[in-house]
Amino acid sequence: MTDANPFVEIAVLLGVATLTGMVGQKLRQPLIIMFLAAGILAGPSALGIIHSYEQIELLAHIGISLLLFIVGLKLDLNLIRTTGPVALATGLGQILFTSLIGFAIAIALDMSYISAAYVSVALTFSSTIIIVKLLSDKKEIDSLHGQIAIGFLIVQDIAAILALIGLTTFGSSVTEEGPVYLSALIIIAKGLGLVGIVALLIKYVIPYLVKRLAHSLELLTLFAIAWAVFFGAGSEWLGFSKEVGAFLAGISLASTAYRDLIGARLTSLRDFLLLFFFVDLGARLDWSSVGSQLGASLIFSLFVLIGNPLIVLVIMGLMGYRRRTGFLAGLTVAQISEFSLIVAALGLSIGHIKAETVGLITLVGVVTIFISTYMILYSGQLYRILSTPLKIFERRNPYREAAIDTLKPTEPIDVILMGLGNYGSGLTEYLLQRNKAVLGVDFDPGALDRWRKRGLPVLYGDMTDPDMHEHLPLNKAQWVISSVRSEEINLALIHNLRTRGYDGKVGLTATDKEEVRKFEKAGAHLVFCPFKDAAEQAADTLAYAIEFLPKNIDWPISFLEVRIRSGASVAGLTLSDLPLSAAGISVLGVSRGGRVYYEPEPGFRIFPADILLLTGPPHGLKDADSMLNQIDMQKSVENTDRFEIAEIRVSDDSKISGRSLADLRFRQTYGVTLVGIRRDNEQITSINPAERLVAGDCLIVIGKAPAIRDLKDHAPL
Repeated sequence: MTDANPFVEIAVLLGVATLTGMVGQKLRQPLIIMFLAAGILAGPSALGIIHSYEQIELLAHIGISLLLFIVGLKLDLNLIRTTGPVALATGLGQILFTSLIGFAIAIALDMSYISAAYVSVALTFSSTIIIVKLLSDKKEIDSLHGQIAIGFLIVQDIAAILALIGLTTFGSSVTEEGPVYLSALIIIAKGLGLVGIVALLIKYVIPYLVKRLAHSLELLTLFAIAWAVFFGAGSEWLGFSKEVGAFLAGISLASTAYRDLIGARLTSLRDFLLLFFFVDLGARLDWSSVGSQLGASLIFSLFVLIGNPLIVLVIMGLMGYRRRTGFLAGLTVAQISEFSLIVAALGLSIGHIKAETVGLITLVGVVTIFISTYMILYSGQLYRILSTPLKIFERRNPYREAAIDTLKPTEPIDVILMGLGNYGSGLTEYLLQRNKAVLGVDFDPGALDRWRKRGLPVLYGDMTDPDMHEHLPLNKAQWVISSVRSEEINLALIHNLRTRGYDGKVGLTATDKEEVRKFEKAGAHLVFCPFKDAAEQAADTLAYAIEFLPKNIDWPISFLEVRIRSGASVAGLTLSDLPLSAAGISVLGVSRGGRVYYEPEPGFRIFPADILLLTGPPHGLKDADSMLNQIDMQKSVENTDRFEIAEIRVSDDSKISGRSLADLRFRQTYGVTLVGIRRDNEQITSINPAERLVAGDCLIVIGKAPAIRDLKDHAPL
């Protein structure tokens, strides 16, 4: 079709890969599957496009070398340490049990010992690339199950590298003349020598060389590619595979400050070149032999899709994790990876296995990757279906997750705040300044640890987990607040709270007007719009600055705008009372509600939300914001001018039951204003003086703090 023109072949291949990739995007499938499909379409069993196998194979080898190079470059052993023994125990346990059970199944299917060994090893590895992508898309990469999954995937990656080294050593020793043990010792000696060279380069050469090359990003990128390929070639010359050398090349640069930069610039090139590996693999599939492997591939696929997650569930359950964490982490091993296909291809090239075995492993890879992608994408729905039977995998006391929680049973709680990210942490800071008792809830162990060290009570939990609400002190909290900007998660939260019978207030965080409307319709009492609120405040500040500040200022003084926050100690004071004059600071103007007061008098009173334009020496202005916005909670509590709102119930035997507001002279008698009545399911907001109160009414009143306090002392009325 292409007259064996390599350039035309590659052009057509890229076109086919793009089309299959578009189909995969619609199906929400990883590109690995679609590249294999592109290879099958372009191979001799379909369109017959590929003839220049050598050129495509060369690009495939460079792609695999870059893959292993980046794995070595980003190998984060610290993650294994931070996730504790669970990453190591789960990773090694899953590898051990999967390989043993897989080997037994292969032998039962009448496979040879060497083929069974390759198949069992291939079944143990899961795709780090696919899992990281899926977890990132679901924003679960920082969750407990996400961190554990990444930890044991790193263990798998290390095991895969060791498997490649072992296969290379074994393959070389059986093809050389002489005793096998002597050949193996020679290979081991060469390997130790290679590792020693890498260690010397890391200490004496790499830091200085990379620092010098870093002045040019293009040159640094070119060096990284050359380094990976050079080490791959050197490793192959010594009798190892080129993949092992590329992995060591990545490790040699992993300790530099530029590893993330190099990895980011090479990721796209790696993905492009890996296309040729999977296309080549798909094109070489012998469909005449694949048909006979369909039954075996189905058995192995079911084992990977069901057996691997069960192995992880059992291990994590025994180690004291909740069934949900074990289930979500287990789903990440419900497929085999690109490493499995690399191991199979290496075994074929060495001559250990036949094309039929490679076809079997490839079929298992296609089936498991395809199905497990949907299992991970819809993991929440799957868990809700399987939650009850999964209880057998959870200890009566899941002590490891319980150890994350620091809430004491007697601790008072005003606000349960879901999500301790940037916005949630900011809300927590200001609530604590206002003497509110906050319980922080998050699924990121790192965020929980940071707040735990500051003494905040925290609970580990995922807002989409219905079981989480069993552990929340909902009977104590006045408010449940979500700082997470996700429509699906917030709607699930408010639904779960209502299901649990929570009758307090709920505040959610929205990204646009449509979400605000949906949240209010769902029953949210308060909706935050961080982007809108910040943009509005910034626009007010900018408009004020444009109107007030001169265009050209070249004076030895500075200007500063300070917004007075709610609860600030200076709120209610006059300008003459502000602690500014000692620092040489003057107030040039005050912006309030869109109106600007120029050169206000000393008796001008400051209120929350006022914007003050200050002028003075730079060193004096430095601490003006924090000085003016100090929170004096004691003063706030004792402020008799502070207004409050409260709910007061009319008791069954109340003396005011049956009497009208006019008869009671409610405002004059109690010193508060009645603004609403909740009567059964009816809400009365237009108050008529002739309205008669009845037993069971809930009166919503507003007034000054002392009057509200006196009324509460007599509640119910």
